[in-house]
Amino acid sequence: MRLQGKAWKFGDNISTDHIAPGRLFHLRSNLPELAKHVLEDADPEFASKVQPGDFVVAGNNFGLGSSREHAPTIIKMAGVSAVLAKSFARIFFRNAINVGLPVLICDTDKISAGDELEVDLSSGKIYNKTQDIVLQAPPLPDVMIRLLADGGLAAHVAKHGDLKID
Repeated sequence: MRLQGKAWKFGDNISTDHIAPGRLFHLRSNLPELAKHVLEDADPEFASKVQPGDFVVAGNNFGLGSSREHAPTIIKMAGVSAVLAKSFARIFFRNAINVGLPVLICDTDKISAGDELEVDLSSGKIYNKTQDIVLQAPPLPDVMIRLLADGGLAAHVAKHGDLKID
């Protein structure tokens, strides 16, 4: 599974409040409207300028905070193809896979805002076309690739009638 897009760079400790602002909690039942505000507390221009296929690139501890499944959901709804970070909060990582948003752990120091990236989820290779370098992330396990290809855990179960992981 190969993905291509532009990098949007964020720092460390981007919380679920940065992703889905708490003041907009009343929109949690209207995810398309909430997605119009994704990450606006970290970058006020992100939601209006992100393009389908782009990547969120961050530092350590991305997605910390409360277990809001709508945080990775609205990132995906905004058109982001994957999130690359040095580390993730465990619950965010699992929620992202469950909703069909690829997440890769890698050294993001050599990725700058606006860099054009190509990511191969199966191999974990991240091609920074702008800087002409290749970064390596641990490849996602086959079961995660299958879940992502089906659109997430619920879509996978709906498609197969069960969690088919063999």
